[in-house]
Amino acid sequence: MEEEGTSVRVALRVRPLNSKEMLERSKECIKRVPNEPAVLLGNNQVFTYDHVFEAKSPQNEVYEICVKDLVGSFFTGFNTTVLAYGQTGSGKTYTMGSNPSSGYVDNLELGVIPRVIDEIYSMVEKKKSTHTIELKVSFLELYNEDIRDMLSPDSQNGASLPIRENTNGEVYIPGLIEEKVNSGQEMLQALVRGSLCRTTGATLMNLNSSRSHAIFTIIMEQTPIISGVSSNDESAKPSAESEGDNSMLTIRSSFNFVDLAGSERAKRTKAEGQRLKEGININSGLLALGNVISALGDVKRKAKHVPYRDSKLTRMLQSSLGGNSKTLMIACVSPADTNFEE
Repeated sequence: MEEEGTSVRVALRVRPLNSKEMLERSKECIKRVPNEPAVLLGNNQVFTYDHVFEAKSPQNEVYEICVKDLVGSFFTGFNTTVLAYGQTGSGKTYTMGSNPSSGYVDNLELGVIPRVIDEIYSMVEKKKSTHTIELKVSFLELYNEDIRDMLSPDSQNGASLPIRENTNGEVYIPGLIEEKVNSGQEMLQALVRGSLCRTTGATLMNLNSSRSHAIFTIIMEQTPIISGVSSNDESAKPSAESEGDNSMLTIRSSFNFVDLAGSERAKRTKAEGQRLKEGININSGLLALGNVISALGDVKRKAKHVPYRDSKLTRMLQSSLGGNSKTLMIACVSPADTNFEE
């Protein structure tokens, strides 16, 4: 759970039983604790989170309760991140709205990313009389520890991109395309275009399993039009840099959407060969990310080492998880008793 002094929150989303689980006559083993952000697993294990969403919770409820406020933080200069985490087939891509059909679904079914895009452009419209705002997007996937640019025409055949660190200690990826966008529709088209290039494959647990970690990023630069007018909130301590006249303050911030590949056990997926190798790399990155989230979310460990360098996934997200940032992890789970161990 989020505590005073932490910038990390965790939400739990339980999806309904799917057709495969119903055919297996699976029963639900997760129950919501009444009036508490907690769930009962089995008969005696209770887990508490910042937010809990049951199977009947619609997409807009998830957004309004725990994501919408991050858009406001994004405009005040915070780097914000939403991660979808969970076993394969638990509803991560559906929750994030990062599937190729994102631009064509009913409004009620829209995931987190399309809703954030709408909110961003709504706020841009309100600020256009006082600020010049430029928006860009990037989209990458981490597949078998190779970083691929999903907005590059040669994304599947290009060489893996490197990770670098500048003199300010900020991590960046040289060669990654940051595509300028002028409307919500253009931003959504970039999301769909990149999603079509994402690596997927069939396993015993999921016929369309994501085999890579995908990171869609919105980059915003906002500069006051009139001298002395600034969106900078000193109490928020945003990262900012002056350009030219000191009275003209440009704030650069990023909003990251991380659709993680699902954790999986080879015993259950029956993975072999390439699929097994993918699973090992997926689980390795997820383990490292879990360790970083634990270190950041525990106030008592604040002064201790945060293991960003344990994987490429956590290394890429270092600037977005630590320091001037706010993070929400949505843990997606299946309620079926056949997935009890997961």
